[in-house]
Amino acid sequence: MQFDLPFVHLIFIGFLSLFPAVNPVGSAFIVDPLLSSLNLQERKRAAKKVAFYCLTICTVSALIGSWILKLFGISIPIVQLAGGIMICRMGWQLLTSDDDIKGKKETAQPERSAENIDNLLFYPVAFPMTTGAGTISVLLTLSAHENEKNLLDHVLNLGALFIAIVLMCLLIYICYANTPRIIRRLGPRGEQIVNRLSAFLVFCIGMQIASAGIRSLLKV
Repeated sequence: MQFDLPFVHLIFIGFLSLFPAVNPVGSAFIVDPLLSSLNLQERKRAAKKVAFYCLTICTVSALIGSWILKLFGISIPIVQLAGGIMICRMGWQLLTSDDDIKGKKETAQPERSAENIDNLLFYPVAFPMTTGAGTISVLLTLSAHENEKNLLDHVLNLGALFIAIVLMCLLIYICYANTPRIIRRLGPRGEQIVNRLSAFLVFCIGMQIASAGIRSLLKV
């Protein structure tokens, strides 16, 4: 068993393939309005949970994702369409209820706020806002070569892909945990601008994912 340059190359290819689909830096700014009521310790704890959920989603998708979709008769375009609609709804809520959210923030208890946000960390923060249909598509593509290789090569391929997933989830944690520090340096006006732009980008990303699913369905 040789863990040499080809194995490292597989890790590098997997990480580079996942990076644009996950976009941890951009996703951190997009998700930030949902986590803005947390203090530093709560933020780090939430970032750990999101990273763990993303690790679980990516690992399951790489190992048995295609089997699960085939079992329920679900295609990737349907996942894209459903996820896109959900993200559009979330972005619209962030755009239209910003003042109401701020008013609730001032009167809400921190414990209650953190508890409510815990319910959002898997859905929709981890899936599909961080690791959505695009990420699943990349993982299915990278792990769909077992019929062309022997068992050892297949195990090495999955091992390299798993390491790439772990590195990506570590980057997700770093970005999500430290976004408030970056925004704080921008000042109150900069924070407001980032939050507004993030909400708009959430809506646009949802439209993009949904439109990709529609285009794929129309080609069938």
